[in-house]
Amino acid sequence: MADTAIRDQDILGDAEKAGTEQRENIHHEKLTEEEMVVAKKLRKKIDVRIMPLVILVYLMNYIDRNNYAAARLQGLEEDLGLVGNQYQVGLSILFVGYILMQVPSNILLNYVGRPSWYLGFFTIAWGLVSALTSQVSSYGGIVACRFILGIVEAPFFAGVLFYLSKWYTKEELAKRNAIFYSGSLVSGAFGNLIAAGILSGLAGKRGISAWQWLYIIEGAITILVGIAVVIILPDFPDTWKSLSPEEKHVANRRLAIDAAEADLDEAGGISQIRGIKLALLDPKTYLLSIAYMGITGAAGFQNFFPSLTRTLGYSSTISLLLVAPPYVFMVFYSFAHCYYSDHIGNRFWFLSYPVPVSIVGFVIFMTTDSFGPRYFSFFLMNFVFAQNGTIYAWISSSIPRPPAKRAAALAFINSIGNSASIWTPFTYFPSSAPHYRPALGVCIGLEVLALVCFVGLRWYLQRQNKELERLEGVDVGLSEREVKRLERTAEVEGVDVGQARALQKGYRYLL
Repeated sequence: MADTAIRDQDILGDAEKAGTEQRENIHHEKLTEEEMVVAKKLRKKIDVRIMPLVILVYLMNYIDRNNYAAARLQGLEEDLGLVGNQYQVGLSILFVGYILMQVPSNILLNYVGRPSWYLGFFTIAWGLVSALTSQVSSYGGIVACRFILGIVEAPFFAGVLFYLSKWYTKEELAKRNAIFYSGSLVSGAFGNLIAAGILSGLAGKRGISAWQWLYIIEGAITILVGIAVVIILPDFPDTWKSLSPEEKHVANRRLAIDAAEADLDEAGGISQIRGIKLALLDPKTYLLSIAYMGITGAAGFQNFFPSLTRTLGYSSTISLLLVAPPYVFMVFYSFAHCYYSDHIGNRFWFLSYPVPVSIVGFVIFMTTDSFGPRYFSFFLMNFVFAQNGTIYAWISSSIPRPPAKRAAALAFINSIGNSASIWTPFTYFPSSAPHYRPALGVCIGLEVLALVCFVGLRWYLQRQNKELERLEGVDVGLSEREVKRLERTAEVEGVDVGQARALQKGYRYLL
């Protein structure tokens, strides 16, 4: 084994010397001019085909998940006879099923390799479950439906984050993740507008209450969207028939360059198990998990947003309408936020500054009674959502390879993050209205926890970048495993091993 490693090092050294003269050119001009032209057209083709569809699905995902909060104002509690904290149990149980399914689903998605069928099937499934929720008539029924809804919704979010990372480079991800995440923000705005329209126009029609119509209509739309996913969504660059061989080559090459090695798993199913182990052994996974839990927990007020606007003293319909403007504002703001995060090439500061802004919003709502300041506080509280597109991109760039590890890490981080949604609903005590100080105090604490993790992750990535810089020395030896990874990268990119290492030397984690 040692002799083999030595021979590999000798071969690598010879190849690297041969490629030294080209190093600067490779480092600075990673794609040829012709490839850059192809990459630009490819990016547009990917954007047009993929982004509108995943945004639409995410829009329906959040509408179907959060119509429970809107249904509360439309008579769901009274019709089902919910008392005490039974509404909160129905709210949190969704995330139990959601979390249980996360890691197995993403590993299975990476192994199966057919996102169109996989994601499309589960989209149809959650649309069906949502529509059938209209038929429940008891506390047990709503809890069961919410639990099943969590299971069938789980594959989508972490699956799409992994899926997008197979199409876009780390510099492109924050902007696309922000565009993708806009689906949830738009759903927060227009989902409640739809609910308000149903409440005023369909309540009691054909003997069906407003909240039942809400589930039926939105569930049926989701089923149609799921069918569109199966038909329209491409799987991966290698299997998208609309791409020319040249476009497929450029698609793979730019991702390999971006990650400093080939974005491929080892052959065979064992790589999926190894991916889980690699993810769980990486400290970055835990820092990102806790940070995301802080963000998700602080954003938990969205599950009670109609109830919070109801404290302003208006009717159910007006309360639903008042939810829309803060979300619409954040749709546009998050685009600008993530655009500049990509443009400047920084994640840490763009995750940090929303923390004090959102805390000010929580404090204003907790301490004032007049309409103006309290409604303005919703806009500030919504700065929590500006963090999401950025942290999704930081996850993908901080754990770039191999795909099996990235898939497991994304699912694990999403599971831990959403675990906050299991217990935070119980902090919104009805007796604490209209200021909900215990719940919003918890939101403040979770944002501070996330900020601490951001600082820790930045420090850790700086250490890793220094180690990468150290390994740039020509006389620094590589392990047998590192040599094999370089050989795989060289094969994908069509270069020799020395050139592949020269490319790797330019890689740094994005801070």
